[in-house]
Amino acid sequence: MRVLITGGSGFLGAWIMKRLLARGVGCVAFDLRADTRLIEALAPGRAASVQWRTGDIANPADTARALEGCDAVIHLAGILTPECAANPVRGAQINLIGTLNVFDAARVAGIRRVLYASSAGVFGPDDGATPLPQTHYGAFKLACEGSARASWHDHGIASIGFRPLVVYGAGRESGSSAGPSLACRAAARGEPYTITFGGSTGLVFADDVAAAYEAALLCDFTGAHAFTLAGEITPVQTLIEKIVTIVPGACIDADGPPLPIATTFPHDPELARLLPDLQQTTLEEGLRQTVAFYRHSHQSS
Repeated sequence: MRVLITGGSGFLGAWIMKRLLARGVGCVAFDLRADTRLIEALAPGRAASVQWRTGDIANPADTARALEGCDAVIHLAGILTPECAANPVRGAQINLIGTLNVFDAARVAGIRRVLYASSAGVFGPDDGATPLPQTHYGAFKLACEGSARASWHDHGIASIGFRPLVVYGAGRESGSSAGPSLACRAAARGEPYTITFGGSTGLVFADDVAAAYEAALLCDFTGAHAFTLAGEITPVQTLIEKIVTIVPGACIDADGPPLPIATTFPHDPELARLLPDLQQTTLEEGLRQTVAFYRHSHQSS
C-alpha cells in the first residue's frame, strides 16, 4: 500500500507517517515544501523512505499529481485558526477548496475512501453535540464534513474525518492551542512559559490521533463519518501541575480565556463499532514522552 499524506511537513503528518512506516506502508508526503525535520526526529532510520511531492493543495492539478500511484489518502493539509482569522479567503481556499480537490482527485483515481482532518472547532464553547463554530477555521472544517457527506451521496466516496480537541506532543509548536506542547518544551529547556488560554479542554496525545488514522486506514467501512476525539478533559491548572511533577521547578503558568470549544461530548457508539479499542495514552504518560523528546533534542543541539 502507498498512502498520500497531504500536509506531510506538519506535526500530525509526521506522527501518522511514523506509525505507517513502522507497519511497512509506503508514504508519499505532499506539501508546499518538503520539511523532513520532524519525521526524521520521530522515525530515524525510516524517514528516508518517504517520497516527497510539492505543490499547493488549493490547486486541483497539483493535488491530482500528488495522488498518482497512491492507493489511499490521508488529507491533513490546512492552515490553523490564527491564519484563517487573518486571511479567511486564503483559509477557505486551502482548508475547504483543498479538501474538495482531494475528494475529486480520489474519485478520478478510483480511490473509494478518504480520511481527513476535521476539528472540534466545528462546535461552539457550550455544546459538543450540535455544530456551532465561532471561528473561520471551525466553519471551514464543518463545511468539509458536509462536502464529505455529499461525496458519499453523489459518488460513493466513503470517508472518516476526525475532530480532535487539543492535540499535544513532540512538534506541536504552532496554532492557538499549541500551549501544552510548548510548555513541555520550555520545561525541558529550563525556560519559563505562559500558556495563553485557561479553563478546561480536552488533551489528546499525538500518537493516539495517529493510531486512529492508522486504524481507519485499515478498516473496511462505508458512509461518511465524523468522529470527535476528546482525549482527557483537563483544567489547564491541572496540566501545569502534571508538567511540574515531571520537571520539578518548571516555571509554567497560564493567562487567557478558555478556548472557544465545548468540553462535554456525547458518547458515539458508531466510533466504537467501526474502530474498537482505540489507543488512549494517559495524560501523564503523553506529557512525559513529550518532555523527554524535547529534553533529548535540547541536549543534542
